[in-house]
Amino acid sequence: MTASDERKNILILGANGFIGSTLCAHLLAKTQHEVYAVDLATHKLAPCLKHPRFHFYERDLLIHHEDIHYLVKKCDIILPLVAIATPELYVTKPLSVFELDFEANLKVIRWCAEYDKRVIFPSTSEVYGMATDEAFAEHTTNFILGPVDKQRWIYSCCKQLMDRLIYAYGFEKNLRYTLFRPFNFIGAKLDDIRNDAGSRIVTQFLHNALHRQPLKLVDGGFNRRCFTYINDGIDCLLRIIENKNACADKEIFNIGNPNENYSVAELAKILKEVLHEFDTKLADAVKIETVSADDYYGKGYQDIARRVPSVKAAKEKLGWEPKTSLREALRRILNYHFNGVDPDAILLKNS
Repeated sequence: MTASDERKNILILGANGFIGSTLCAHLLAKTQHEVYAVDLATHKLAPCLKHPRFHFYERDLLIHHEDIHYLVKKCDIILPLVAIATPELYVTKPLSVFELDFEANLKVIRWCAEYDKRVIFPSTSEVYGMATDEAFAEHTTNFILGPVDKQRWIYSCCKQLMDRLIYAYGFEKNLRYTLFRPFNFIGAKLDDIRNDAGSRIVTQFLHNALHRQPLKLVDGGFNRRCFTYINDGIDCLLRIIENKNACADKEIFNIGNPNENYSVAELAKILKEVLHEFDTKLADAVKIETVSADDYYGKGYQDIARRVPSVKAAKEKLGWEPKTSLREALRRILNYHFNGVDPDAILLKNS
């Protein structure tokens, strides 16, 4: 058994989130690691709850400092996935974004440095802001953000500063870290589409479609995104956790699918086409409309024209490449919402 194969205690803060819940299921199904999960709810973690290597703690990162401190000391690898990552809240609750995404996570990073723990931290594609490079590269693309009164950038700023602090801890204190930057991860459990989560584009479109409401294209829907299916992203994260031959130590990885680059208007069209496979009448009833950014988001928002990742580093150092098309991802998402097919439950059942 090599060092990378040894059973480790892995702490996932924000485990009931989209990335966290899927990662928990894959860790339990594909590795022998013990998974320590922290969150305020468990509905996305239902398939994991009875697993003997899964340990859940109902704790609040903003309140239960001593308990989180204890778990950091106990575990070997820490993934602080707690964050507000909804564009609507960047505009309406910027202070909450700062308090959770920066202040609360900074405590965790300091504990990781103090106790020599390996940390795998979620940066974001939004740190690149309005960069103009053809493909965003981890070490060469300049970050370009908008003015202060466009408070949607507070999320990007918080994440960028966390990146810089983690890098500094690695430089001065030899903190063992990996930063990863997700590019528009999508999947069945991204959000609860029964409620109007507002503003994460695939979730909002699904909510509107299933409620026979129009798909709203902000300023025409010309902005482009590279959509990444969650299982592809988790595959990359598992390679980072494995860290074969220390390939992920003090590295930054974009995790995205540059081959699935679509405008928001194209996404709406493709979603309607895939929806036809499940409910023809519903798909025919869904309309597509245009709305202004100010009307949709408010004055504090500023959109990003394009986000295309370079995934060269992940390919060369981790041996990873994305595999799933946008159409196939949407098909699996709709299969979950129409037919109740939970991919995490199936994965654990078959493991």
